[in-house]
Amino acid sequence: MSDTNVRRFQRARDEEEQEEDEQSETLVCPECGGSVATDTEHGETVCEDCGLVIEEGEIDRGPEWRAFDAAEKDEKSRVGAPTTNMMHDKGLSTNIGWQDKDAYGNQLSNRQRQKMQRLRTWNERFRTRDSKERNLKQALGEIDRMASALGLPDNVRETSSVIYRRALDENLLPGRSIEGVATASLYAAARQAGTPRSLDEITQVSRVEKDEIARTYRYVVRELGLEVAPADPESYVPRFASDLDLSDEAERRARQLLKSAKEQGIHSGKSPVGLAAAAVYAASLLTNEKVTQSDVSEVANISEVTIRNRYHELLEAEDGITT
Repeated sequence: MSDTNVRRFQRARDEEEQEEDEQSETLVCPECGGSVATDTEHGETVCEDCGLVIEEGEIDRGPEWRAFDAAEKDEKSRVGAPTTNMMHDKGLSTNIGWQDKDAYGNQLSNRQRQKMQRLRTWNERFRTRDSKERNLKQALGEIDRMASALGLPDNVRETSSVIYRRALDENLLPGRSIEGVATASLYAAARQAGTPRSLDEITQVSRVEKDEIARTYRYVVRELGLEVAPADPESYVPRFASDLDLSDEAERRARQLLKSAKEQGIHSGKSPVGLAAAAVYAASLLTNEKVTQSDVSEVANISEVTIRNRYHELLEAEDGITT
């Protein structure tokens, strides 16, 4: 390397070090030494303690256009939807819409419609390159269908999609059905997110039997090392109370009954769904709201005998604490 190049390299390195030193100095306020924050709305760097404006006129890396409603924002946006694990290709491939209209909203001619239909067919074939992607596409469709039927939020769907992808990558599917592993992934994700659904509820929307779901769930949790805490009976109370149109007072009373049961230790080994249903029924009686055991049984999908047994146990635990 020539002397000229060496000097240029040394000068560039010195300039970089100087810039780094200047940036490190601006991390604290030069006036009071307080912490510094960036106000992206006004393009300023200000001190959080004394309010000194250290730097202004920063580069705005957002869009140069303004949108006043959601429709205008979608119309002006130049990027697609964010990537998601709920689609087998994470939403990165092209999707040809089903509407037979052009960019201006005009209807396509017969010849153009036939051409677009052929393009849709070939696009669907190319989106799934091999059997693994076809497997994943079918499973994620099942997860989305079951989650919609159970009213589960998007974060549960994302988590279940990740669990299924892990099971597929670690080759846990041979000998098991796609629907079974997809259902087990959704069941595990719902419990991890604190919005559990009972095994009976999962079975009602699944295409496989209850025993297979339970067996596959245990296998997936064990092989993937998932940390799934036991379902908390209190997590079922808001849904049951909402389905029965109970008041907030009844819901709070049901939570108190369950807390008393935990303190007495009678919840151990009991079904959390049965405890929650019995607590809701007992709370409705204590707050003078007319709810029958049959109504609670239908909402919670458990037998009335279970409700009666747990109901007496909850009241005894409550009496044990008050006395």
